[in-house]
Amino acid sequence: MFLENLKLAFNSMFTNKMRTFLSLLGIVIGVGSVVTIMNLGESVKRSITDSMNIGGVDEVSVIPTGANAVFSEEFAYTFQDNVLGIESVSIYVNTNATLRNGQETKNAQVYGVTSNYFDSSEDILYGDFFTRENNLHRDQVVVLGYDLAQDLFPGGDAVGSYVSIFRNQSKQYRVVGVLDDTSGSISTNTNNYAFIPFNTFDQRLKKVNAVSQYTIKIKEGYNATDVAADIKSYLSTVASSNDYYVSSAQELVNMTESVTGYLTTFLAAIAAISLLVGGIGIMNIMLVTVVERTREIGIRKALGATPKTIRSQFLVEATVLSIFGGVIGIIFGVVVSYVVASAAGWTLYFSIGAIVLSLAFSSAVGIFFGWYPAAKAAALDPIEALAYE
Repeated sequence: MFLENLKLAFNSMFTNKMRTFLSLLGIVIGVGSVVTIMNLGESVKRSITDSMNIGGVDEVSVIPTGANAVFSEEFAYTFQDNVLGIESVSIYVNTNATLRNGQETKNAQVYGVTSNYFDSSEDILYGDFFTRENNLHRDQVVVLGYDLAQDLFPGGDAVGSYVSIFRNQSKQYRVVGVLDDTSGSISTNTNNYAFIPFNTFDQRLKKVNAVSQYTIKIKEGYNATDVAADIKSYLSTVASSNDYYVSSAQELVNMTESVTGYLTTFLAAIAAISLLVGGIGIMNIMLVTVVERTREIGIRKALGATPKTIRSQFLVEATVLSIFGGVIGIIFGVVVSYVVASAAGWTLYFSIGAIVLSLAFSSAVGIFFGWYPAAKAAALDPIEALAYE
């Protein structure tokens, strides 16, 4: 019986192609919109979190905000003694300065950092980062950000060359490395920064009165959010809460995922309203179909068809119509998602849950809005139906 109803449903759909197309339009647009929004929402969320991951979700930053003298270079070594899960602590201070190579001049932020500030060779495009010995000896060496190196050395011969760094006076610094391009990173874009050893900064560029930031790398197996809480607890014993600010990249990632998730769900819920409009369209079409096939219903009842059989026939037709529209909507949504993601330069991630949910919802719409026309067809009196012109 079900297969027969299915066959009748497809025959009805393809017999009235224009009517079918118009009744499907609302479902197609609704499902397509939901799938597109959910796919793009997932892609945006992944793109943002991937960008943040470049900066390292396994890091916690402590930023002094007051004039507390406790936040010195030596204070960096106390973190590992008082908080579990810390692998290393690096520090930085920074100032504005002018860098020059021949006729090429560029204003930039110059950072004084310890040698473990960049702990991955993947951060370096050319050359190397300076060593612990460079810091101890206060060597005049510098690592340039990607764009800064391009501006000062258009020929690409930065490593091994010298740049002058001006503040109160000019000093010559040998370029030992160039950082990789970080323009795709939200959390740490170093393209226009220059990095010199911390002790060199303190002695030769600007006297350090207080550390600007402590960057704490978390050991593998420890949760950055939990370690950040322990760091806050430790700091509360040595300074006022107004004297520092603690943040972790993981907290930022979690917050971003939460916000984009809520926003995507909200927009998808708005788009789903068109599914209800599409459902009303299906109900209207099915009511017209019942009127057109009144004599057919009368004949089937006269031959012994029960109200349940008639109701099932029209309910299957409404459901098939809705599912068919849902499938077309999914294809439409996937294509639009791909086009938009390609134009925006995002990596497209498909939300399988959204696709399954959209198909299930479109089926439910078909059943819900098809029930009344099906019940009306099942309730027709066979004598009146046979006499209908």
